[in-house]
Amino acid sequence: MRRLLTWTILGLGTAVLTACTGTGNVGGQGGGGSSSTGPSTVTGTSTGPGPNSSTGTGPAVQAKVDKIDLLLGIDNSRGMADKQEILSLGVADLVQALVNPRCVDANGNRASQQPAGPAEVCPDPSTKREFLPVLDIHIGVITTSLGGHGADACPDVENVSCPGGVNVTNNDHGRLVTRTDPCGGATVPTYQNQGFLAWDPAGKDTPPGESSVAKLTSTIADLVLGTGNVGCGYESQLESWYRFLVEPNPYKALVIDDKNAAKAQGVDDALLAERAEFLRPDSLLAILMLSDGNDCSTKEYGQYWIAGQQRNPNDPNQNFYLPRARTECATNPNDTCCRSCAQDQSGCPADPTCPGNYDATSDDVNLRCFDQKRRFGIDFLYPVDRYVTGLTSATVTDRDGKTSLNPVFTNLNPANGITAVRDPGLVVLSGIVGVPWQDLARDPKDLTKGYKTAEELAHATNGVTTWDVILGDPQNHVPPKDPHMIESTAPRMGTDPLTGVTLAPPTSASGADAINGHEYTVGTKNGVQVARDDLEYACIFDLAKPRDCSDPSVASCECSDPKNDNPLCEPDPSKGGDRTRQVRAKSYPSIRQLNVLRDLGPQGVASSICPAQHNDPARPDFAYRPAIQALVTRVKARLRTP
Repeated sequence: MRRLLTWTILGLGTAVLTACTGTGNVGGQGGGGSSSTGPSTVTGTSTGPGPNSSTGTGPAVQAKVDKIDLLLGIDNSRGMADKQEILSLGVADLVQALVNPRCVDANGNRASQQPAGPAEVCPDPSTKREFLPVLDIHIGVITTSLGGHGADACPDVENVSCPGGVNVTNNDHGRLVTRTDPCGGATVPTYQNQGFLAWDPAGKDTPPGESSVAKLTSTIADLVLGTGNVGCGYESQLESWYRFLVEPNPYKALVIDDKNAAKAQGVDDALLAERAEFLRPDSLLAILMLSDGNDCSTKEYGQYWIAGQQRNPNDPNQNFYLPRARTECATNPNDTCCRSCAQDQSGCPADPTCPGNYDATSDDVNLRCFDQKRRFGIDFLYPVDRYVTGLTSATVTDRDGKTSLNPVFTNLNPANGITAVRDPGLVVLSGIVGVPWQDLARDPKDLTKGYKTAEELAHATNGVTTWDVILGDPQNHVPPKDPHMIESTAPRMGTDPLTGVTLAPPTSASGADAINGHEYTVGTKNGVQVARDDLEYACIFDLAKPRDCSDPSVASCECSDPKNDNPLCEPDPSKGGDRTRQVRAKSYPSIRQLNVLRDLGPQGVASSICPAQHNDPARPDFAYRPAIQALVTRVKARLRTP
């Protein structure tokens, strides 16, 4: 049974906090990450990236590959249905681009005639394929839902979100998902019931995998849509793929011990079995994240779980609110005295703010992952370098603080006789995330010209890079130069230096800001602000079909307040002009995912979840086609050519 939660016990969290206020790496304490000071013991059966094995100094490293392991990380929280549908439209682009690559001339220009399928040659003999058709692909889907990380939020089973049934999608455990409906029991057939699809038109697998392009395309779309949008609102966009691909010993269960600390128990053998079958050592590994918000990958050790706690553990009939932060946090979150009022205050001056807790108006549960160090004095989330290390280093720190071989760069099935393993250049992380497409586009007025490459994003003009504009310096709490990318519960001001678009106040006309419509007053009831329970938007886009938010049966509706000033909403003439007609969808700044993509350099591919348009499928800027093309452009250099 869980002991009574007291602030004296929380004060013992100082030792845990030390682990997250040093270099930013997490070592020991079960944290995982890239600490260089942790134990030196390495466990495992193979070595990571290294020179050619013929020299006796490591496994062979491949220059070109002919197989891909593609993992789709889908945000399945509320409000994601529209984005999942748009991605499902782009699945055909992704499949076609890989299995039936374009024919181009000597200058790389697209040929006027293209082959109908992967088995055909280029119709024009003076042209050739950009790369050989990929005839060996594993495709798997995971979601961002990892439960409450020890807190009472996002229970594994709840009976509110699924009418007449139960919702079990708050915690997908980082495993592959195959459901057709989050509220139903049906599943999508997968290869040998192993949870992933196998594209195998040459019939090399035993038994053979999928050989129909049309069937492969429709099945991937079914998997994407089947993730649903009733999952956990504390999305673990980064930790979900880390757990599936990287964590050497993923836990089977997370419990709160008698000292109110989260403890991992057991090993998730089911996940390890899925990983071993899905992940080949000699493939190109591509991870595609789809998410409309910021990452909330909460540390799963110590007392960090309280970030997701919604009911008072001492009295379940009362809501739980986090302790306040010291006043230093408001001006400098990196100050050594920026701490929670519930922590040890040694070495810091007396603070009239402490002790004390927030209340319902200052600590809304929807915003627990927002600006944590400044608001709470503690960063409850794993540092982003955990994820950079996971995709670049031969070793990682496991949950027990031991240095272990990184499964991404290891042969998980030595019996297969494969001697080559991938190098970091064969690992690509692509993010379709919350950021204006105008900031990432080569031409901010025309996405048909494509997204910037990693090199273009890092290029400085007058000392300013695109990363400075969309990301800033999160570690030093320097905000992005584009005000659309600043997380805020109140209307912001400023002008995007890349596009010249100026934020418009809440009183502005619809579309006054070409990127996010205009700012709005969050948390209103009958036009009066009663709470700060949301953030301003990074970007918005038109819905394919408007929603009537006055209908209580319509889920995930943003326009329930008839007098709102939300840019997603328009007056409904049939309702007396009430602004209950939702005609647009939104996204929030995805700062942590972008931070990882930046730090990965050429291994990262950034694109926007707000499409330029999704009405005309004939255009190159349709839906997420530019994002798919950016990913393919990045990976094709490591695929075999004619």
